[in-house]
Order: sequence, then structure tokens, then C-alpha cells
Amino acid sequence: MKKKILLFSIIIILVLISILSYYGFFQGRKYTLSEFGIDTIKSMIDYNDNGIDDYTDILNGAKIDAKNKPKYKSEYYAGGYPPDSIGVCTDVIWRAFKNAGYSLKDMVDKDIKNNQNDYDIPVIDSNIDFRRVTNLRVFFDKYAQTLTNDINKIEEWMPGDIAIFGNNKHIGIVSNYRNKDGIAYIIHNGGQPIREENYLVRAKVTKHYRFDASKIDDNILFPWNE
Repeated sequence: MKKKILLFSIIIILVLISILSYYGFFQGRKYTLSEFGIDTIKSMIDYNDNGIDDYTDILNGAKIDAKNKPKYKSEYYAGGYPPDSIGVCTDVIWRAFKNAGYSLKDMVDKDIKNNQNDYDIPVIDSNIDFRRVTNLRVFFDKYAQTLTNDINKIEEWMPGDIAIFGNNKHIGIVSNYRNKDGIAYIIHNGGQPIREENYLVRAKVTKHYRFDASKIDDNILFPWNE
């Protein structure tokens, strides 16, 4: 009987720890790069000419989405874009890029149109293609700098970077905040209560990118120009 009570108590404690962790009670204090003696890399490009570099704009756009906390709901939308109150992980990305002046949808659509075989898409659908992690991985493989997946190389994880997790199942933006070991927080939407969190320590990174518009041909960067 005592063994059953002990086992039940352990299960209850583990469940409580899991719930508290889910709601961010164990994240601890947030640190910044400067506290680890690391300078933040800024983009040389200010695409929307607002006086803020692209990487910072992308970071800020992701933070806006995190603060807005759209309800996690995966649905198809005519025109492609869900309302601001709805989103999935990929919506964090195009909204972050929009804050820097880029239409990720148009760029992805144009590249798929020009290079359909690269994406292994039987039927092109501009209403959803830019909201699929698998397609974003192909796009960033082609048009972004690929960086380390080692989360302990903390100096190589910069605010505004993009990370893909698992088997092309999830995607997020690297935060300007760190945990006590210097490992970057991730801004993402998996339906969790806290959208900017200490996620790298429990997720498997499969791709890590840094976007650079200078690496993209004008016909992709300005897809509306034919």
C-alpha cells in the first residue's frame, strides 16, 4: 500500500512539474548576449528603409506576434493569410519578415513557380505553400546562410536567425534573450502559453539559418517585377 502511495505521489509531482514547466515557471532570469561578452550581429541591409537593420526588424516582428499570442489553429485560407488572431509556427516567420518589409509569401511563391522540382510539390497552391515548414526549409537552404545546429556554440546564435526543429515539423525565430548558459531563447508558436521561451534545450535542431537579402536574385526578392 505504501509503495502505491509513493508511486502515486511521484506521478503527481511529475505532472505538476510538467504543467509548471509548460507555463514557464522554470525558465529563470533572461540574459542578453552582452552579458556573455558577445556582440550582436546586425544586418548590413535595411530593406524597408526604416532605420532598423533587417535582423532586428525580423526579431521585432516575431516579438509582436508572440505578444499578440494568436490562437494556434491550422486552417487553409483563401488568399493565404490567416487573421492576426490565428496562426501556426510558420505564420511567425512571414509576420516577422513582413515587419522587415519582405513578402515571404511572394518570394516563396515565385521560387516555387520557377523551380517547382526543387520543392517536390505535385500541385502548386499559393494559398498554403508559404505556410509549410518543408517549403521554407527548401527556400532558406537556397537563399539564407546555413549555420551551426550546436546550441552550445552560443556566439553563433543571433537574434533574428531562423531555426527548424524535428523532421521539418516546427520553425521559429531566435530571440535576443538567453538562459543562464547563454543558450538562445526561441520565439515560436506551438500553442504554448509563453511564445518566447527556453526551447532550444529540449528541441532537436535540424536547420539554423541567417537571412541575407543580398544573396537573392532580384526576380525573387522583387517577385512582383516580371
